[in-house]
Amino acid sequence: MDIVIITLYMIALGILGIYGFHRSLLLTLYLKHRKNVQEPPREWEELPRVTIQLPMFNEMYVVDRLLEGVASIDYPKDKLEIQVLDDSIDETTNIARAKVDELCERGYDAKYVHRTDRTGYKAGALEEGLKTATGEFVMVFDADFVPTKTVLMELIHHFTDEKVGMVQARWGHINRDYSMLTKCQSMMLDGHFIIEHIARNRSGRFFNFNGTAGIWRKSTIADAGGWEHDTVTEDMDLSFRAQLKGWKFVYVPSALAPAEIPCEMNSFKTQQFRWAKGSAQTTKKLLWTVLRADIPFKVKLECVFHLTNNFAYLFLVLLAMLQLPNMLMRRTMDNPELLLLDVPLFAATCGSICVFYLVTHKALYDDLWDAIKRLPLMMALGIGLSINNARAVLEGLFGNDLEFVRTPKHGVEKRRDTWKKKNYKTTWSLHSLMEIGFGLYFVATIILAVITGSWITIPFLVLFMVGFLYVGSLSLYQSR
Repeated sequence: MDIVIITLYMIALGILGIYGFHRSLLLTLYLKHRKNVQEPPREWEELPRVTIQLPMFNEMYVVDRLLEGVASIDYPKDKLEIQVLDDSIDETTNIARAKVDELCERGYDAKYVHRTDRTGYKAGALEEGLKTATGEFVMVFDADFVPTKTVLMELIHHFTDEKVGMVQARWGHINRDYSMLTKCQSMMLDGHFIIEHIARNRSGRFFNFNGTAGIWRKSTIADAGGWEHDTVTEDMDLSFRAQLKGWKFVYVPSALAPAEIPCEMNSFKTQQFRWAKGSAQTTKKLLWTVLRADIPFKVKLECVFHLTNNFAYLFLVLLAMLQLPNMLMRRTMDNPELLLLDVPLFAATCGSICVFYLVTHKALYDDLWDAIKRLPLMMALGIGLSINNARAVLEGLFGNDLEFVRTPKHGVEKRRDTWKKKNYKTTWSLHSLMEIGFGLYFVATIILAVITGSWITIPFLVLFMVGFLYVGSLSLYQSR
């Protein structure tokens, strides 16, 4: 049993170390290429026609804000089509219809499309809209976004390169300072949009459309096989299929598209669950295709890490489960110091996370102290999500459920705004109790560490304890 525990423990830690090394590699690529700004080869002499698609389902609190934001975009009205792709079954339908009528009166080419059959969910709605879209290019915004006036003009000129199939803007955060939870989420997302996207795109690796705040060449979608709904991350799926076809993607971090971050824990977990599950489904669907593709090895290797990134949560849960038996086992060993290899591995993994997000925060906000203050809780939050996301990965790999579970939006922007008296509350799931159980498990582990004098491991154990208790307890508290 000791050998089994040691083996599993070191395997889990080693694999997490590999993903930590990959994070460091992305950081290195970012630092190397961050100044290599990609400019469009030229500007359009005559701006092309663009269709803006707005897929939504039950978005009564944000639909008006979204449509007003789209209407404010600086682009010729005669070159712009607005499609509201509404699958809603509540008051959203009336609000959206009225707003579309208002936009038409103001001279916009706005259309309202309502489906009673939600086949394919978001992918199905986008596919349905494409059948009548008049634009050569298609821009997508989810309901929680508020487009800036210049975002379309900042992106569209990149398509003067006929090989470019998709151009992505950077997400901003409307309610970043609403709570500690939204601050941590913004930090996580900023790392993705600053380090990961810039590193991948400017070094010639694949990166993905984020489902919103990006523009597609309509012919690219068709060439890649169209929107498919055999995963719940249709954006990632189409992105890889298009790039495997040879289409170029461009990321423009200076083009900002602000969005509302989930303001309560259960909604955040629902979003994370869908992303982790969808990435596992996309891995199952496309990994073998990627491995056989005629693309450079460095691109292929990055694709493997990109697709399987959420698999790390499986090993994080395993590592969490083994902490206490590993500590008990060491008490009976003749030479327990032989297992101290885990200390530098832990430190290297945590260190790569710290540097990754500190560099991100410095690049965006130039305030390292603010990042240092929120970094421990952000790391704990990532650990606390491991049960939720590991379950999602397993469901994506071995399950057949393709239901697209939306993330509720409440129209929350300022601290004084509230979501507590609104509809769309997400109920807590049973695994929230497991998260609390893991938190208590680490309380016991920390007590044993104090008793045995294992002081060097306590900071890591505290991260696990805080993460699981924070995620689990807040899930239960906010669902009351």
